[in-house]
Amino acid sequence: MEELTRTNDPVLLSWLTARLADEDIAAVVLDTHASVVEGSISAIQRRVMVDRRDLFRARALLAEAEAIQTGGDVA
Repeated sequence: MEELTRTNDPVLLSWLTARLADEDIAAVVLDTHASVVEGSISAIQRRVMVDRRDLFRARALLAEAEAIQTGGDVA
């Protein structure tokens, strides 16, 4: 598995994992427990991991998320 991104943004995590599932891309979110245990100081980011063969498509979805966040054009 390859790391797609790491973040503390729960909205991005939710949106991204839902979009990945919509595209039949299996994703695993790591470090969730450690992130919750450390409290709300956001010191530990959660990592979104995908299979290497899906990385290109997953990066395109991540770019879509970033465009939405910044108000840019979604390709």
